[in-house]
Amino acid sequence: MLGDLSRVNSNSQAFKALAQLNKTNGELGQRQMRLSTGKRINAAEDDSAGYAIARKLEAKTRGQAQALSNIGDAKSMLTVAEGSLGSVMDILQTMKEKTVQAANDTLGADERDKIKNQLNALSDEVTDLLGDSEFNGTSLFSSTGDSSFSFQVNSDSGDTFTATISSTSVSALGIATGSLQVGSNASAGATIQAVDTAIDRLSERLAGLGDDQKRLTFKQDNLNTSMNNYESARSRIEDADFAKEQMNIVKLQILQQTGTASLAQANSAPQSILSIVGGQ
Repeated sequence: MLGDLSRVNSNSQAFKALAQLNKTNGELGQRQMRLSTGKRINAAEDDSAGYAIARKLEAKTRGQAQALSNIGDAKSMLTVAEGSLGSVMDILQTMKEKTVQAANDTLGADERDKIKNQLNALSDEVTDLLGDSEFNGTSLFSSTGDSSFSFQVNSDSGDTFTATISSTSVSALGIATGSLQVGSNASAGATIQAVDTAIDRLSERLAGLGDDQKRLTFKQDNLNTSMNNYESARSRIEDADFAKEQMNIVKLQILQQTGTASLAQANSAPQSILSIVGGQ
């Protein structure tokens, strides 16, 4: 019922027009906020279920973003360890050259003694190099046992990756100072074998680091894909469709104009009753 124009004390027609205009204005304001924030859901009241899901997805992606950073740090740590072992490998290659040189009767005792001193110096350098290998204050190589490092590689509790660096020292490699003898062809031959064994052991450690780095790269790629998928899911739920919102704004602006005109007409309609009063 639109109202009885002969009853002027309460203009129900104007009240209804005003209520509809207020509703239009409220919806128009909501659409404009969506365009200004880029979000369809700006408060829980807009869509309580969607808001809850979007917040969970956001927490997931933010956790994954940090896990992605963790993986990058883990790869950096292993790269530092790889670099140190690469330097040790260069030293072992030099040792190999010197021991092969010493296993030759063209050298006298004095020359072999100098080669022995050089091998001892190289062994000491390996000890210094491994001892100085740290990442953010954490020693990477232990002379007493394997070193294990755990990395959080996803946003879920317990989703970790452990990299193990085998005990690496001159003793573990079998090239401790004083153990490398080259005083004769026989002793030099034994030292060559010891250095070859050290090279093999170090190669295994380098291969292990490479395997761990490759696994971290796979986890990194998978995490990037997962983050993109979760972010797309959150966007579909929470973000505004600009084309749709703009279309609705145009419609609501028209309704706003017509509502304002209708309210003005409803306010002026009771004045027609004056013609009745004036005719008496």
